Amino acid sequence: MVAKISIGTSLYGALAYNGEKINEERGRLLATSRIFDDGTGHLDIRQAFRDFSMCMPENVRTRNKVIHISLNPHPDDVLDDVALTALATEYLDKLGYGNQPYAVFKHEDIDRHHLHIVSLNVDENGKRLNKDYLFRRSKRITREMEQAYGLHTAERRRLSEDEPLHRVDASEGSVKKQVTAVLKGITGKYACQTLGEYRALLSLYNVTVEECGGEVGGRAFHGFVYSATDNEGNKVGNPFKSSLFGKRYGYEAFQKHTAESKERLRNDRRPAAMTKRSVLSVLAHTHRRDCFVELLRQKGIDVVIRETDEGRIYGVTFIDHRTHCVLNGSRLGKELSANALQEHFSHPERAETAGQQQIPRNDGTVWEKPEADTSFDSLSDGLGLFESTNPATDPEEEAFRRRMQRKRKKRGGPKL
Repeated sequence: MVAKISIGTSLYGALAYNGEKINEERGRLLATSRIFDDGTGHLDIRQAFRDFSMCMPENVRTRNKVIHISLNPHPDDVLDDVALTALATEYLDKLGYGNQPYAVFKHEDIDRHHLHIVSLNVDENGKRLNKDYLFRRSKRITREMEQAYGLHTAERRRLSEDEPLHRVDASEGSVKKQVTAVLKGITGKYACQTLGEYRALLSLYNVTVEECGGEVGGRAFHGFVYSATDNEGNKVGNPFKSSLFGKRYGYEAFQKHTAESKERLRNDRRPAAMTKRSVLSVLAHTHRRDCFVELLRQKGIDVVIRETDEGRIYGVTFIDHRTHCVLNGSRLGKELSANALQEHFSHPERAETAGQQQIPRNDGTVWEKPEADTSFDSLSDGLGLFESTNPATDPEEEAFRRRMQRKRKKRGGPKL
């Protein structure tokens, strides 16, 4: 079990980040202490803010008065809500925050369900809680709990699974090794329902796959052949049979995975709805394709657009790294089909939504960024919530954590 701790300044920001997620059915409120809970699993953010604020003086001299903790059990530990709540409360007790007001949130927007905890770092008199050796104590507590309850040790897998994937570069050599790293990094982690969606996902890392087949001894066979590509999608070097990488990367394993993906997305429509909501939000602000692609990338969604030699769009696929789902545009609705997007981007001269900002690119040109709205996507990207000090990362969550870890320049005067 991995615990990530951040100490920060914005109580409302921390509550909004978690509250918006669970209120959009991407998680649940599991437990509270000294905070009103109506038992629905949702959170009244403003009411919670008032309840937390009542537990400390109006004028608190301590700057970093909020603590935000992410508790990440190992993916192989299958824990229900009761067990997760018990782990969270025991962890808080041992860390010294058991008597503080707190809220425990379960995030379900990625396959690896995990907990987020918001609490106060000051007592009712405004005095900062003792945070000496906080991170060291936290690691000791998680190890003790792993041993006590027979949980898997998550620390060992953290480094390799958090390591970002890189595009294959044939000029660097060891192409097979690079392709292997890509396949290991994505296989089984993204819901793909067709070979086209799988191919779109691979294209992000300069890899492509082709289906091959034939007949041997009167029996038909099917297989996969992988190839490295350049940045334009052209194949480079020799192709590799899937058998060189292992059965889990072959045709039969893929067929099983697509069947499971279809079942998963049929039973849970939230991931597709989340992607569609984000895409439509960006689409409403711009008629420029490059701006559309860049803004979605900032939200954790890559877009793969396929077009003819004449430049007409004939296919579009969205890879949502927040939900680990790959979805063709037409699957999300007619308004996001290739024809609809072709029509939309054919009129860049149309007036953009008022209030957009000119954002410079590295090459000196600019693209337009929409002004923040009231949706969660804008909220999570724009609050600047905290400034301070598992396996399988959620880009949205990691961006939030990095903002919390950003430190201000040291100022003069006495330390509070």
